[in-house]
This record gives sequence, C-alpha cells and structure tokens, in this order.
Amino acid sequence: MKIAQIAPLWEQVPPTTYGGTELVVSRLTDELVRRGHDVTLFASGDSKTLARLEAGSPHALRLDTSIKEPVMYDILHASQAYEHAAEFDIIHSHIGVWSLPWASTVSTPTVHTLHGIFTRDNSKVFRRYHTQPYISISDAQRLLNINYVGTVYNGINVSAFPFFAKPQEPSYLAFLGRFSPEKGPQHAINIAKQTGWRLKMAGKVDVVDKKFFEEEIAPHIDGKQIEFLGEVNHDQKAELLGNAAITLFPITWCEPFGLVMAESMATGTPVIAMNMGSVSEVIAHGKTGFVCQSYEEMAAMIPKALELDRQKCREHVENKFSVAQMVDGYEAIYEKIVGDRNFRRWFNSALRNSLESITAFRR
Repeated sequence: MKIAQIAPLWEQVPPTTYGGTELVVSRLTDELVRRGHDVTLFASGDSKTLARLEAGSPHALRLDTSIKEPVMYDILHASQAYEHAAEFDIIHSHIGVWSLPWASTVSTPTVHTLHGIFTRDNSKVFRRYHTQPYISISDAQRLLNINYVGTVYNGINVSAFPFFAKPQEPSYLAFLGRFSPEKGPQHAINIAKQTGWRLKMAGKVDVVDKKFFEEEIAPHIDGKQIEFLGEVNHDQKAELLGNAAITLFPITWCEPFGLVMAESMATGTPVIAMNMGSVSEVIAHGKTGFVCQSYEEMAAMIPKALELDRQKCREHVENKFSVAQMVDGYEAIYEKIVGDRNFRRWFNSALRNSLESITAFRR
C-alpha cells in the first residue's frame, strides 16, 4: 500500500531523548517500509526514517527558539499532507484534531491514532467529526463516543533494551517521564522518602512545568537520596530502568498508554503504578508489577515487587507489546478500511451501470 504517516512537529522522529508519540511513529513507519509498503512520513526536517520524508518544518518545534507561534506550522503541516492525499491509499494521522477538518475533504481515507486524552475543549472537535475512523492505544482511552475501529497497543523494540537479571547495588527506585504534575514525580519523591529508598529520576522539564519543577521537585534533589539526571537518550534510559530494583509510575491522570511501563518491564524491572488510565492493561498485576489504588499502597508494595521474576517481566512485553504486534494491528486496520472503500467504489459503479442499463432498455 501507499501510506502517509503524519507525525507531530514538536519532536523529531525518532526523538533524541523524550517523546512517546514520535517514537511510536518511527517504529511503525520503519517497520512498514521493511514490510514492503511505500511510505511517506510528514514530520520535522531533522527526522530520520526509512520512508520518504516530507518536512513540515526544518527542525523540531520544541528545539527552535525562533518560532513564536508553533500552531501556524501545525496548520501548514496538515495542509501539506492533504494536498498530496490523492497519492496515497490511506493516510495515518498522529496529530489529533489538526487533521480532522482536512480528512473530510478528500476521498483518501484517514485513520487517526489517539495519542492523547480527551479534554473539555478538544472533545468538541472529536464529536464534530465522530464518524471518522479512530484507533485507541488502550481500551481505557475510550472515554468519548466516536467511531473506534480498533485498539492497537504501542510497541517497543524489545531487542533494543538489554535484559538485566539483577538490579544494581546499592539498589534504587527509578522514575522516568515528564516532570509535570500529571506524571507524579512529586509522589515518587514522597514514596522514596517514606520508605528510605534512593530514587533516580530522569526526564524533560517543559516550559509550562518549570515553576512546578522549581517549587515541588528541585528542593528535594540532593544528589544522594534523590538524584535528577535530566533528559536521557535511549542507552541512558535503558541503563536507568534496567539497573533499578523497581520503576515507579505514580501518575495522577488517565494515561492513554505509558511507554515507560513497557520499557521498564522489557529490561526486567517490575513497575509499581497507580490504577489510572491504561495501567491495568499494561502491567500484569502480581506478575510484572503491581496496580495500586493509592500512593500509600505503592509504597507498601515495594517489598513484594522485589520478589517478582524479572524474566517474566521481559516475556510479558515480548508477548504483548512488540513492534511486530503493533504493526500487525495497524496493517489489519489499513486493509479493512481500504478494502471497504474499494468495495463501496465497486458497488456504486455497479449500481450506476445497472441504472444506466435499465434506463437505456426502457428507451
């Protein structure tokens, strides 16, 4: 098939450090190319891909301080992709509401993967275009009544994560994610202090979260019990997670998927998480980690998590969250949508020809 992938411009594909959506798009796009599809990736110009790259901006918007109105680039990015719509069998959008108005103006079908959450404001747009085909990345994400055509879990390249049979000594807890209130780094710190564990933390601090970081996180960083590593690349991430005794996932919001959980388990490290969003779909409770109802329970589960089989953590990811399984799911949806469109075209053509034949006969 001829497939267009539209990625967000905020981060390059794949991201050099943090960026969940762009990482998923990279894995999906490259694997589709390996399987013989003709793929065009619409992304930032500094992206690296096996597909044909069409740049919506010279660089990832987050890293370009000269851009004051990134929304303008988002508009241009979507319009550029849909100007080429006729060249594709299907368009796969990862940019949320930006592609919805455009998708309804072209005959090439668009399928939308929902990478974020529904808000009071964006829900109005999704409801306006509720008949378009949507893919959820977890069943828990389906909080709005729109046309879901499937759930496809995010996949990771398990072979890119070395397996750690034992945690590093002296042992520590790990936190990886954006330093924002919804990711819960403040709760990870509280858990570490309550239990006396060392905590290593890594992730980016967006501009909008700078005040939160300075007031709620920075005062606790002492370089001894609470250590902040900043943004980390893939190898550093794998080392951080794999050497940890346990990864904490103390979210305060309905996380649509949570790649960190799968990445941690791939290295062998179990995860203790709050039961919100997709958590219960990603963690095998009591086998690869614990799904908890409170932050107090998360702290209490640390001794039990230390007893879990790290090999089973990795096998869980291999069996459920691999890139191959993710791409299989997307391919099946592409084929169904393109097949349905082709059938409708055939049916309409046959019906039109039949009506024309009846009209001619009556004459």
